[in-house]
Amino acid sequence: MSKKVLIVGGVAGGASAAARLRRLDEDVHIVMFERDPYISFANCGLPYYIGGSIQDRSKLLVQTPEAMHKRFNIDVRIQSEVVSIDPVNKKVRVESIEKGSYEESYDALILSPGAKPIRPNLPGIESSKIHMLRNIPDTDKVKAKVAAEGTRSAVVIGGGFIGVEMAENLREAGLEVSLIEAGPQILAPFDTEMSSILAKELDEHGVNLIFSDMVQGFAEVGEQIQVQLASGTVLQSDLVLLAIGVSPDTSFLKDSGLEFGPRGHIVVNERMETNLDQVYAVGDAVEVVDFVNGTKTAIPLAGPANKQGRIAADNVSGLGTTYKGSQGTSIIKVFGVTGASTGNNEKTLQRLGLPYHVIYIHPSSHATYYPGATPISMKLIFDPKGTVLGAQAVGYSGVDKRIDDIATVIRFRGTVTDLTELELSYAPPYSSAKDPVNMAGFAAENILQGLTTVFVPKDLEGRDKNNTILVDVRSEIEHANGHIEGSINIPVDDLRGRLNELDPSKEIWVYCQVGLRGYTASRILQQKGYRVKNLTGGYKTYQMSQFTPKKKDNLTPNVDTAVASKEIAATGAMTEPETGTGTGTGTGTETGTGTVTPTVNATAFTANSSTIGAPSSKIETELAPDSVLDACGLCCPGPLIQVKMSMDPLLDGQVLKVTASDPGFYEDIKAWARMSNHTLLQLTKLPTGMIEAYLRKGVIEASASAPTGAGEQVIQTSNASTMVVFSGDLDKAIASFIIANGAASSGKKVTMFFTFWGLNIIRKDEKVHVNKNFIGKMFGAMMPRGSRKLTLSNMNMMGMGSKMIRSLMKSKNISSLEELIQMAIDQGVEIVACQMSMDLMGITREELIDGVGIGGVGYYLGQADQSGHNLFI
Repeated sequence: MSKKVLIVGGVAGGASAAARLRRLDEDVHIVMFERDPYISFANCGLPYYIGGSIQDRSKLLVQTPEAMHKRFNIDVRIQSEVVSIDPVNKKVRVESIEKGSYEESYDALILSPGAKPIRPNLPGIESSKIHMLRNIPDTDKVKAKVAAEGTRSAVVIGGGFIGVEMAENLREAGLEVSLIEAGPQILAPFDTEMSSILAKELDEHGVNLIFSDMVQGFAEVGEQIQVQLASGTVLQSDLVLLAIGVSPDTSFLKDSGLEFGPRGHIVVNERMETNLDQVYAVGDAVEVVDFVNGTKTAIPLAGPANKQGRIAADNVSGLGTTYKGSQGTSIIKVFGVTGASTGNNEKTLQRLGLPYHVIYIHPSSHATYYPGATPISMKLIFDPKGTVLGAQAVGYSGVDKRIDDIATVIRFRGTVTDLTELELSYAPPYSSAKDPVNMAGFAAENILQGLTTVFVPKDLEGRDKNNTILVDVRSEIEHANGHIEGSINIPVDDLRGRLNELDPSKEIWVYCQVGLRGYTASRILQQKGYRVKNLTGGYKTYQMSQFTPKKKDNLTPNVDTAVASKEIAATGAMTEPETGTGTGTGTGTETGTGTVTPTVNATAFTANSSTIGAPSSKIETELAPDSVLDACGLCCPGPLIQVKMSMDPLLDGQVLKVTASDPGFYEDIKAWARMSNHTLLQLTKLPTGMIEAYLRKGVIEASASAPTGAGEQVIQTSNASTMVVFSGDLDKAIASFIIANGAASSGKKVTMFFTFWGLNIIRKDEKVHVNKNFIGKMFGAMMPRGSRKLTLSNMNMMGMGSKMIRSLMKSKNISSLEELIQMAIDQGVEIVACQMSMDLMGITREELIDGVGIGGVGYYLGQADQSGHNLFI
């Protein structure tokens, strides 16, 4: 009699095991049980069917029961759920829609039950408006709801792979989307600064991002559903997609005698055998070994599940194949950007207490002289011996093959030297003679050989400013366009002649745009006897670490714009103008005061607007450029320098069209246009990652007529107000915010710059536990903590004056200072804390109220330059 093998569950692991088993043994009797109607489907493709990228639903069905039986002679039993197993008698109990309840014997059993979405026990969780995405029936429900006439908005809960993919695809389907993540970042396999690039892409495409906030409950309101957050925020939408993670679907096995891990995963050995005789387990429900660090973990990915299914079949057939562990190699598309990772991230290594080094590089996807090159941001993690532990990359093109290269090196326990020696295919359209993977190896090898010492952005927080000097070795134009606060500017080409400006008793911390010039500067200084560190990845990495999602004021979508958005999405021609304010400051902070509202035939304009995926040919026809510049492949400051050289010979009023591939150009050109007194007519980010800008030489007066169709607007100097708040007195604080609210309500763009004693106004009332030196603790103890403890400048009378003025304001129905502050934030007043003053007075970012940005005098002067008036209080 032939051997009988039962397989519980299809999709990736189960279906792979069944197909492999048949190829190995033509006579084995294979029975596959699947409780759903579909045995093998493209579960990774479900979000893209909902979003419309995959049009044909049938393409999601990888294998049907009929085809599986015909090709592999497998007894496929759908809508048949295995509810228990009896390992002693080698039987399983099945509940079948067609056959009812029955038992089935086995010689070998392969378990592939998968994982199920986590559904937390929260008020209102049973609402029919809350959806999850696991299988085809789930997909059909969500697809139908999205397509329904009244559906205009969605809330996605969870920032993992499914949550992010669903946020993207619901946005592509034309809905207003909010994504809520309880942690401080999306996509946990990435470290925060790398995931920020992907978060920014969501942000720029109009997805409302809410981090570090937890859902407390749900409530149906008419045809909609409210999502209540711990912060007090309430979102209202037409549907909720729950994607907070998965747990192993193993409850039916709890009395089987199987051994489980701490989180409920089935424990298996390297042959995918469980502790029960002739019982194997594969896929998302099993505990595996982390290939990099050797600890037990769970990695619910399709690739490992398929391999495990094959290995289980091999061992059922006596081949003795082993599974050596998972390294978590994964990839995701977020609109036009791709992110990929492999191996361990910093968070994992820190949790395990393992030593490591890290480097960042920002190479181009292929030779920069060949058209279409775009930047890739790469992070490489390696141990003190050079063994590669992990890597992450984000970019528009070429990300996948670089991470796959490094994943292969990790699989063979390779080192950074192996990366330098990899001989990879090269031709200008595909790569560079020194591939980005080689470059990552070179940068890492320099550290191990002692040629350079690096620091990362978070090290700036603990920098001893008395014993270090922070030096920006970029050009003057780059420094003026944004820099790390507290740095001096000595371009690398001038460094040898200006060494007298650096104190040799202090450690020199240098940085450039992407790390290369910083490395050159560090070598010069090191060989001149200086102690020096270089910011790995440069200012670009620093900006990545500073990302904050734009605040969306209106969380309930406008009916008309939402309908228009769905209509545009249906035609595949969505254009998104972004209203709000963006800063090109040295801190890399972004602030936003408007909602992203898709409109039909929208054309965005000026330095504080943009379009995403706008039809370039139509724009070019309307703006009729007098000169065209291709700055693709150039890294900062290259594009800006080329823009200046191209603008200089133009006559006033003539238009320059610029195409650049450096993502930083998107913000840089706004600041450059303002500083250079030119008009930014149009700024477009194309789906390929390219950035197009149209600039008119000179500033056009408000009365001048804009060219037909350009939609031009010019920032009016009289329509902005700035004020420096130096004083921490209660009466002056009240006056400041009364003026700010009045100006904001009249339509002015208001910036309040808090420095020295004024910082006390925007401190939190409660004590925040942060690490400080003695001086910081002393200042913190002496200064008032928050607005409620401020004193009057005159007639304070040991605090009685403050109480009297507050009481008087209340009796006159005048808003309190705290209400005025919140009112200002709600109106979009930009509140900025002076970084230098914070450093001097020992105040940290964590001690400031929410909604406060950090900036320096350069940022303030840039805002004041556009202001109609400026106040000092």
